[in-house]
Amino acid sequence: MAIRKIKKRKHRKLERSLPVMRLNAAGIDIGATEIFVAVPADRDGETVRSFPTFTEDLHLVADWLHHCRVDTVAMESTGVYWIPLFQILEARGIEVHLVNAQHVHNVPGRKSDVLDCQWLQYLHSVGLLRASFRPEQAVCEIRSLMRHRESLVQMSCVHVQHMHKSLDQMNLQIHHVISDITGVTGLAIVDAIVAGNTSPEELAKLRNHRIKASLETVTKSLVGDYRPEHIFTLEQSLKLYRYYQQLIGDCEHEVQQRIESFETKTDGGSASAADSSQSKAEGSASAADPSQSKTSNDSPFDLRRHLERIFGVDVTAIPGFDVLRTQTLFSELGADLSDFRTDSRFASWANLCPKDGTSAGRRIRGPKIKSKNRVTQTFRMAAQSLHNNMSFLGDYYRRERTRFGAIKAIKNAAHKLARIFFHVVTTRQPYDETVFAKLEARHQNRRLRKLQNQAKQMGYSLMAIPA
Repeated sequence: MAIRKIKKRKHRKLERSLPVMRLNAAGIDIGATEIFVAVPADRDGETVRSFPTFTEDLHLVADWLHHCRVDTVAMESTGVYWIPLFQILEARGIEVHLVNAQHVHNVPGRKSDVLDCQWLQYLHSVGLLRASFRPEQAVCEIRSLMRHRESLVQMSCVHVQHMHKSLDQMNLQIHHVISDITGVTGLAIVDAIVAGNTSPEELAKLRNHRIKASLETVTKSLVGDYRPEHIFTLEQSLKLYRYYQQLIGDCEHEVQQRIESFETKTDGGSASAADSSQSKAEGSASAADPSQSKTSNDSPFDLRRHLERIFGVDVTAIPGFDVLRTQTLFSELGADLSDFRTDSRFASWANLCPKDGTSAGRRIRGPKIKSKNRVTQTFRMAAQSLHNNMSFLGDYYRRERTRFGAIKAIKNAAHKLARIFFHVVTTRQPYDETVFAKLEARHQNRRLRKLQNQAKQMGYSLMAIPA
């Protein structure tokens, strides 16, 4: 029996390469002491160069990129090391794409700074990288100040904890009797203790009339072991707390000056400090508004009116949004949301959408993405504040909490708030609660049909009682 030999079929190797969309693209790997830059292979004999991070060397990077005819650059957002080079390249007219480090993971294998910058250059040249959102420079300045203020607040809270520790070591329970040791009564009592007054009866007389605890309870809580070393640490913590409060006030004053001079975003044009001065004069009559803050020279500052002037609409009319949350959103986003084409993309950027996918017709749950985005945290806090809100959004949050629990309800309500915020800011149309009237009527009809079906299954029938 003859055995026929089977010829091996030779497979032709296919050369697959992605089309180059950006011919003049470069990639930069940022480090604390060294920067690696990769340019296209046909621009220079040395396609990858390393530079120190001194300012003169950053300008040399920009000069070399201009020599290589590079007009767009991709770099990772590594800490704060990218900011000086980003600003220099942007001032030179080079388009800089700041990309998320999670989106540019290299294939498994060898890892080096040279390979990283070359990988960034390749991905950017074939159009596989998306630039991260970065607001305009004026907003970035306010954002830096607001983030610095947040750090100052956190450090001042540490010294409040030190004050609590000193009181606990002396077995003084005053910070458990009153709600806030940094309030009027708390600071008055701490000042008196630091000044040398240790008589519980005398200290209790400093109690404000708004304190709910009785005079006897306050007096009893001030009986303790007044040791000199603990009074010394209490005095030090009090001084540091007041010093940080002064720094916070100076930071707020700087933010207020920049908000006053911020241009008004309207359809008819740009108007700046002239309108702000007028709104400042008009807002002096409402100085009792808790949303206003006092500067060092006690000049009235109506933050709500300035934010309405900048956004072109009153964002605080949305349930769950107060003045401080609106200020945080402005400092992180600005008033121009044109980089987000739709509200869905804005909600996805804020990590308020499910990251699920499908495979073989089945739903695959995506991994939970941890985000420290301050915009996301603001929307979540606004959603959590809807628990007792008597509006459609409050009812929606309570329904979602009943069905899915608190964590899922907060995310769902935050997603809805993000879409509403995007619509209000981009269209500059005031928030209108009556828009949800149809949705509320539909929900009531759904509840009625459900009750009717339940009564029918139990052998009963529902009848409407005339009002």
